[in-house]
Amino acid sequence: MTQLPKIVLLHPLSCLLLLWTISACTPQKTATAYDLLITQATVVDGTGEAPYVANVVISGDSIVLIDHDTTAAYLAKETINAQGLVLSPGFIDTHAHGDPLKTPDFKNFLSMGVTTISLGQDGFSPEHENPEVWMDSVSAIKPGTNIALFAGHNTLRLLSGTGYTTTPSAENIAAMERLLHQAIEAGCFGLTTGLEYTPGYYADSAELNQLARVAGARGGIIMSHMRNEDDSVVDQSIRELLAQGKYCPVHISHIKVVYGKGSARAAEILQLMDSARSSGIQLTADLYPYTASYTGIAILFPDWAKKPNNYQQVLSSRRAELSQFLVKKIWKRNGPEATLIGSGPYKGKTLAQISAETNKPFEEVLIDDIGPYGASGAYFIMDSALQDAFLTDPHIMISTDGSPTMNHPRGYGTFAKVIESYVVEKNLLSLQEAVRKMSGLPAQTLGLTDRGLIREGYKADILLFDPKAIRERATYEDPYQLASGFQYVVVNGKVIKRGENFTPERAGRMLKKNAQNNAR
Repeated sequence: MTQLPKIVLLHPLSCLLLLWTISACTPQKTATAYDLLITQATVVDGTGEAPYVANVVISGDSIVLIDHDTTAAYLAKETINAQGLVLSPGFIDTHAHGDPLKTPDFKNFLSMGVTTISLGQDGFSPEHENPEVWMDSVSAIKPGTNIALFAGHNTLRLLSGTGYTTTPSAENIAAMERLLHQAIEAGCFGLTTGLEYTPGYYADSAELNQLARVAGARGGIIMSHMRNEDDSVVDQSIRELLAQGKYCPVHISHIKVVYGKGSARAAEILQLMDSARSSGIQLTADLYPYTASYTGIAILFPDWAKKPNNYQQVLSSRRAELSQFLVKKIWKRNGPEATLIGSGPYKGKTLAQISAETNKPFEEVLIDDIGPYGASGAYFIMDSALQDAFLTDPHIMISTDGSPTMNHPRGYGTFAKVIESYVVEKNLLSLQEAVRKMSGLPAQTLGLTDRGLIREGYKADILLFDPKAIRERATYEDPYQLASGFQYVVVNGKVIKRGENFTPERAGRMLKKNAQNNAR
């Protein structure tokens, strides 16, 4: 007699458990339709840790899921197959320039992967007693990048009535303190100083330390274009900033040693900085990867020929002295061939070329044809070995010190140049360390608690690219060429660049920092 197979009757609850177990072991699309799904990406997350492959899921403006199981499927309005591409946080420029009310697109930054810029640098910020007025205007036009604003010390001096006074009155100090307090309460991330410029040049240590106390009490940082970057006095300038570091975190803007040579000199500066950190001071710095600086031509002139002094009176009473000063200054700065005029009628020409064309000594060109406020320029005064040594320091991040209109390639090429030259070609930095210097480290320095890393819950400022395809295209002769190679740029969850094409939408935001050190 044939034995029939046994029939096992399962309890209904057991059936449900069995179905749940089967479904849990099988990749399934979720019922939720997300906004963007990026699959098979090689994630370089901004921490400096080793890359990994994952799917990244975005909903609204945020990363909601990072799934290492790349076989899982999700419903999404758009899917990008990123196999073979690096996915990183959008880059954060800690020292930038520009006016979002005039040039809100900021394609120069976005093309090189920058999704957040810091404005109000070198001591100059929008001249509003309440910066919130300016911030609201920027929010209304919706800029291309996110913007973090700083209050400028020079601007505080002007708004407070301190002006060019060497020793401010108690009332002046109180007014600057009030303005700084109000600025940080409005959302500024701290204070910037431009001590090589007037009127900030006239500030003494007591004034700067007092403002540092205010910044520190509100959770802000001080970023400084220091008093003098020349090799003979840069150590002294750093120590002046370190005194402010007793009250708040401090940051050296576009660190350099003018006339300094070699990695050994860089090591001396880095040792000074390391010692400060060992003593408890929070100290960071940024740099741009070029050997020419860029600023107003006034940097060549003596203080007594600049505001608030009357230039015409200087010409009538001290012309010979001014001429001698400029001759000595220019030759100390590698000669007239090393100054490239970046604006005005002589734009694109060196002082040597202008001198030859006008048949006038270069110092007379400066005195009569340009003057202290008649142009900006690029100055080839830095040593590449020294700057490369700075670049590899773990506490030094990347900045452009550039803008959409500046006649210097750094405003269009900096972040692309770091990947193209220092990661791919020179192998001076690993890709993950370069990305950390351009995202995680600046976010930590600024106090951005939801940007700069690829993490669940963080804002979706994201780049997709092949490192070997990145190109810095800007040159000193043609500085307005957009960088190429960043295939996708995502700002606050919106894809705003595909290939080399931009979408019409701008997705940046005005970022604000409150007293608890959180950006919102």
